[in-house]
Amino acid sequence: MKKKIGFIGAGKMAQAMIEGILKSSLIPKENIKVSAKTAETMDRIKSSYKIHTTRSNQEIARFADILILAVKPDQHRKVIEEIKNIIHHESTIITIAARITLADIEREFGFSIKAVRTMPNTPSLVGEGMTAICPNEMLCEEEIVEIERLFQTFGKTERLDEKLMNAVPAISGSSPAYVYMLIEAMADGGVKQGIPRDKGYRLAAQAVLGAAKMVLETDKHPGELKDNVCTPGGATIEAVAELEKKQFRGSVLAAMESCTEKVKSL
Repeated sequence: MKKKIGFIGAGKMAQAMIEGILKSSLIPKENIKVSAKTAETMDRIKSSYKIHTTRSNQEIARFADILILAVKPDQHRKVIEEIKNIIHHESTIITIAARITLADIEREFGFSIKAVRTMPNTPSLVGEGMTAICPNEMLCEEEIVEIERLFQTFGKTERLDEKLMNAVPAISGSSPAYVYMLIEAMADGGVKQGIPRDKGYRLAAQAVLGAAKMVLETDKHPGELKDNVCTPGGATIEAVAELEKKQFRGSVLAAMESCTEKVKSL
């Protein structure tokens, strides 16, 4: 890809994206620039990734064909005000913040602009991210595929209508937290039976990783995969029955609904 990529903001998610892009060799180093608030962050990014850094958001706006706003939601208005008279009108603006809509971006710029609303998650830090992508009507199919290729350097992508974006945090944005709780609980159960804690975490985490991979790579329904583990009269069906008694699935659904309602209220 020959496009120039600019990041305004250099937090953990931006760093995960940069690392994935560089590892894939999709974009050469000289075509990536990052702005950061502090000299300390600039030095860390420059040392880690050997790319150009600056304190100037306007420099990034002049440079970028694809500009990623990797800042907190409450900083978007200030950043856009700073760069809107500098940015190339053919550039694509990408936001990674949960509650920033395409309408918000277009309104703050004050003119028609290519914009993409995305929602990546923290497993992007290890190259196993999941990013929901929602472009506005200004992008052609080729440009959307280009953005997807960029995000696929650190995980998988799914294109969604914007009306569904508020539901994304509950299912892929916040859900790693639920899984970490599951892994911790499974490890606790192992410790209760005498398994050392470090081994318990590894056993549980690998089981979760393997189960997820089975869903993604076999295309089998999760219920079918669950049934395949449950032999008649066996230990697994006993555990599944106890989870059903404790409303395991209902608790997850309720948690996701609470998460979505909170996103809508922000």
